Amino acid sequence: MSARLGAAERARFDALLERVLAQLPPRIVAMLDESPLVVDDAASRELLQGMGMNPNEDDLCGLHTGVAQTERSVLDSGQLPDTIQLFRRGIIDEAGGWDVWTDEAGNPCGGEEAVAREIRITLLHEIGHHFGLEEDDLRRLGYE
Repeated sequence: MSARLGAAERARFDALLERVLAQLPPRIVAMLDESPLVVDDAASRELLQGMGMNPNEDDLCGLHTGVAQTERSVLDSGQLPDTIQLFRRGIIDEAGGWDVWTDEAGNPCGGEEAVAREIRITLLHEIGHHFGLEEDDLRRLGYE
């Protein structure tokens, strides 16, 4: 499957992202003023390799780049702002795709609501990293 998405699929994803953002508490959305939100189709091969991931097998839903609030010092002044990235293809794949289907256990998977749910989880996960939460903290909160 190509990492590049078509214009219609991008628009569909971006509309869901806007809906998710509109449903978040204003205090959470305000946090994005500190860290720009960048949405790309997929992580680059170089980024995946740099993270020790296999670009032929692994996907990435999101990434926080920068220094967590809990680790900043005055020595960090003059640095570029933190960035939160969402990767459309990784999120869509993690959600099970655009179409609703049933797994072997009879559980529903995929569909637009699943994609919206994964957008929300990924966004809150990356905001959590911005504020110093570790993977274990995020797992306990249900944002993995």
